[in-house]
Amino acid sequence: MEGVVSSAISITDSEFETEVLKAEQPVLVYLWASWCGPCRLVSPSVDWVADTYSDRLKVFKMEVDPNPETVKKYHVEGVPTLILFKNGEIAQSHEGAISKQKLGGLIEAQLSES
Repeated sequence: MEGVVSSAISITDSEFETEVLKAEQPVLVYLWASWCGPCRLVSPSVDWVADTYSDRLKVFKMEVDPNPETVKKYHVEGVPTLILFKNGEIAQSHEGAISKQKLGGLIEAQLSES
């Protein structure tokens, strides 16, 4: 599958429990908004993570405005927010813009712990 690029898959509140909390592998959830400038900077890095770690990590993106349940449940106060779940629990979270290198480092650290 050379040349096929994975990207983060969009999910909604109704899919969150099944896709994230019941996932058998670690899951990165990227919470974003169309009006968010920093989100436009972070989005390519999230897609890079989805492509790079597709064998060990699921990556989902969730737009905050149409999905208030998840936003409220996880106390998301700003976007972009990245939350890494392992076994249905939050293992790591980051609010605000993040560089591709720093994001990659966070993912590597979490995946090497499993």
